[in-house]
Amino acid sequence: MKLALETRHWVLLVFIVSALYAHFRGRVRFGMVRALLDFQVLLAPVNALMYLFSRTPRGAYIDPREFPEMKVLTDNWPLIREEAMRLNEGGAIRAAEGHTDLGFNSFFRTGWKRFYLSWYGQDLPSAQQQCPQTVKLLKSIPSVKAAMFASLPPGATLVRHRDPYAGSLRYHLGLATPNDAGCYIEVDGQRYHWRDGEAVMFDETYIHHAANTTQQQRVILFCDVERPLWFAPARWFNRLFARHVMSAAATQNVPGEHVGALNRFFQGFYAVRKKAKDLKARSRTTYYVGKWALILGALWALFW
Repeated sequence: MKLALETRHWVLLVFIVSALYAHFRGRVRFGMVRALLDFQVLLAPVNALMYLFSRTPRGAYIDPREFPEMKVLTDNWPLIREEAMRLNEGGAIRAAEGHTDLGFNSFFRTGWKRFYLSWYGQDLPSAQQQCPQTVKLLKSIPSVKAAMFASLPPGATLVRHRDPYAGSLRYHLGLATPNDAGCYIEVDGQRYHWRDGEAVMFDETYIHHAANTTQQQRVILFCDVERPLWFAPARWFNRLFARHVMSAAATQNVPGEHVGALNRFFQGFYAVRKKAKDLKARSRTTYYVGKWALILGALWALFW
């Protein structure tokens, strides 16, 4: 009994130290309460392992030349753009139908849209049928774990956020962009604006946000690239985690395609969340008392 209690306390300590490290590693930070309630906290120990053994230089942006295997995409960007724009003109780059995209659900409300090309080992028949050349190029790069076409229409924004999983790095390739500073992404306080045919890489676990203040749509190729790690067991763990956890967030472009377990759970969870929002609208005090009671109860059950 005593040993089990001590183990739980050590686990709690690891979570707290990992979460605090994630909070203080960047120049831009959330408030402490928001930081500790952020979804990234759940993966804080996993992310600490990724940071500890990361081979890439620390910082928000990474020089794409550190990943020479990605050059095949910039070399073929006009071909990729052709397939992307054909999809775009047909309305295939769009928000998810229903609540089946946990990772990006909040982005749809502010105008962001996507079409998946692959997701952590899950192939999508619609992508293979409608953009076979792009899918073929992506399959030739083993380090690309997920990919999509992503649209940011005029006036659309992405609020400040940080992605929960540090086992990958984010790659963007400009396909059809305003080529204007008014259409930008800001990562840990450093701003970049997309340009046609140009690639940018960044660590998506730093706080970032984006906006398109121009009158032209922005369409990019968006990839998750496996983070290079120094230690072989860390690489094995990262790939195992991606295969069994990240793949569970798979979703569909069209009805009938595979939806992962996390997104199936999210559909049911969202119905409960909607009731919680209705309660918040009626009584903020009751909502927050209930919310904190659940959080503290969960922590007590896990660590005491």
